[in-house]
Amino acid sequence: MALEYQNAYRQKRSGSVSYRQKLVVLKRMIVEYVHENAALVDELEEVEAKIIMRKEERNSKPRRPSVKSNKKKYVQPVPVDSGGRPVFPIDLGRLTIHSLGEVVVDRSEFHSEEAIFPVGYVSTRIYGSLKDPTIKCIYTCKISEENGLPSFAIACDETTPEITGDTPDVCHSLLLQQINDALSLNVVSTRPRGNELFGLTHPTVLHLLQSCTGTRKCINYKWTRFEVSKTAETSKDYNDAGLSFDYLQRSINMCKYKMAPDVLQKPSDFIDSI
Repeated sequence: MALEYQNAYRQKRSGSVSYRQKLVVLKRMIVEYVHENAALVDELEEVEAKIIMRKEERNSKPRRPSVKSNKKKYVQPVPVDSGGRPVFPIDLGRLTIHSLGEVVVDRSEFHSEEAIFPVGYVSTRIYGSLKDPTIKCIYTCKISEENGLPSFAIACDETTPEITGDTPDVCHSLLLQQINDALSLNVVSTRPRGNELFGLTHPTVLHLLQSCTGTRKCINYKWTRFEVSKTAETSKDYNDAGLSFDYLQRSINMCKYKMAPDVLQKPSDFIDSI
């Protein structure tokens, strides 16, 4: 092809070939390029089809649950009945578990890498009241199913509307904002820690949920190795004003002192906390 074009070009320069002959050569080259391009397109489509098939085959295979760490964590034993089932309520310090609910294993929306969201899960904890955050209030955290998806709710033992959201973080952020609004002060960061508030990442809760039937099918959840031991340390309470009533009170007192240092007495732990 290239040689024929070169010959035609030489003949043109010598004046022995017409523009019509040159046009014929060019048309022939164009036709060949079109055919070659069509062949490449067909080959590309075939490769793309194979890639799609391989992806579908890979996704259809069950994956083993990943493990967070090879390091084993120890948890304290919980009371069980004659059938080996946990006896509720389970007291975990400031957190109390009333029901583990049922693990939904066939939908990825009901678990994440760090937590499992069982339908019917219920926990309670003490925190500041929405009406007066300086007063203790019992909050009930619940997980239910709505339109095939997990739904999260926080209910106060007062005549206040239930806080709902599609994630624990949404609920926690709304709760913290209402605490600030009730005081007309920014006493607590609205950066949420929803899983901790609900107790879903508490070691004992994770251990119990991992022991539930079918939980191994939660393919996105990263498993933690637990071992029950009577000598295991009790999980420490969170030193966070967004989770602990005591630390919330410290934050409230500090904020009030900063607004009127000449009137109010300086909190004893003010220096350590600024």
